[in-house]
Amino acid sequence: MWLGESHKEALATLRYGILDNKGFLLLTGDVGTGKTTLINVLIGSLSNDVIYASVPDPSLDKMDFFNYIAAAFGLADNFDSKGKFLTSFSKFLHKAYDSNKKVLLIIDESQLMTQELLEETRLLSNIVTKDSSPLLNIFFVGQYEFNELIRRPENRAIAQRLTLNYYIEPLTVEETGEYIRHRLQVAGTRRKIFNTSAIKAIYAFSNGFPRKINIICDHCLMSGYADEKNTITSSIVK
Repeated sequence: MWLGESHKEALATLRYGILDNKGFLLLTGDVGTGKTTLINVLIGSLSNDVIYASVPDPSLDKMDFFNYIAAAFGLADNFDSKGKFLTSFSKFLHKAYDSNKKVLLIIDESQLMTQELLEETRLLSNIVTKDSSPLLNIFFVGQYEFNELIRRPENRAIAQRLTLNYYIEPLTVEETGEYIRHRLQVAGTRRKIFNTSAIKAIYAFSNGFPRKINIICDHCLMSGYADEKNTITSSIVK
């Protein structure tokens, strides 16, 4: 795994937020900046005292959302009412707290959430200890449009509770070169296959988005192989 400076800072910030029970966390970034990859790294870095579950697609109705969360956290029942779910989920959270464990709910593609579901998620954070410490950390991951969603007047309660809000920047031209060299090294070579002009061209076409860099480099390597070239130049990239 290779992380740019923005990714390293995001990882450290979000990990701190989870371990310090900060409550609401938010990670945003454009499509292809590596949000999901970063979340996988974050999850892998957490210790066993963090219980987590991830919702990959929040475009669900209310009860489907509750039942998905219940199943992800290992609650055996299938709930037919909000009240039954909240009773069981509250017991689960308090049991985890009594066992010195933190509970993390990750909601990916959070910009797809409806207003109703966003409000229901906020209400889950109202399950607290006697001294009002949060029992559930809720981690929103989505595109930048989610910021516009929570800026609405009806969502000011969530906006006020966001203790960490991090935006992933695309890679710089220097980081693009480092990223390409790292991927090539993992694939089995330390040879400088992409020259400097090629890396600058890749950066110009990709705008520093890792997903686009991957696609462009893959096509370049195929073209270079077909033309029996040992070095990828800017003309091949173009």
